[in-house]
Amino acid sequence: MSPARSAPAVPPAPADHAFAGQAGNPDFVLSLARGLRVIESFEGHRDGRTMIEISQSTGLSRASIRRILLTLELLGYVGHSRQVYRLKTQVLRLGFSYLSSSSVVEAARPVLEHITEQVHESSSMSMLDNGEIVYVVRSAASRVLAAGLSVGSRLPAYCTSMGRVLLAALPEEELDAYLHHLKPRAYTAKTRVRIPEIRQAILKARNDGYAIVDEELEAGLRSIAVPVSTRGNQVVAAINVGTHISRIDRATLIKRCLPALQEGARTLRSILI
Repeated sequence: MSPARSAPAVPPAPADHAFAGQAGNPDFVLSLARGLRVIESFEGHRDGRTMIEISQSTGLSRASIRRILLTLELLGYVGHSRQVYRLKTQVLRLGFSYLSSSSVVEAARPVLEHITEQVHESSSMSMLDNGEIVYVVRSAASRVLAAGLSVGSRLPAYCTSMGRVLLAALPEEELDAYLHHLKPRAYTAKTRVRIPEIRQAILKARNDGYAIVDEELEAGLRSIAVPVSTRGNQVVAAINVGTHISRIDRATLIKRCLPALQEGARTLRSILI
């Protein structure tokens, strides 16, 4: 009598490859990880997404997607009309939980407002996340230039002033790894897309203690940024001033806006542990 054959192992869903490093970890909740992946899949899709589209972008099965969306809908995070699902405002509570609990964010609000009052231009704070900067605080001047930039906005780090000062603070091996995997895109005719030039700009920001970016992300946009560090000299964020090239030239940016940013960074350093 031949021995009974065990059932063949079922290969994990493609999306689970992202969690391969947690294989065998009894404390890792795979269902939560999948749910968060589904929420993240809505980024940039203002018109909503179908179950098929979510499945294709996450690699999860439609059955898994259906259960996750049903759970999110019952919790008030997702709604749907016919076959199209959209995030609801309830999901903002997840981000606000971070913003209201972060000492950096809380401390930055009045500092950025003071900078905006001084220079009459918009100022922002961002943090580095997987090669992008994420806006966590923003103080908009009444003549704000870049519509659509708000808390939660994400931009590529390599062609933004805040991104460059944050990349400049990385250990050398982390910066090398970032540049090795970087696939730069030209947003304007002035965007630096050659890796040696991007590295040079980042190293210049490290040496100068600030970064200026002229029209590399958006035509007409000029910005200057400085790093924000704790008293233990750990860079945790960056703050910047953004303006239109017709209002402030580079020399004025350095003479008027840089001191305001440096003062703001010193204020935050005195607060942060």
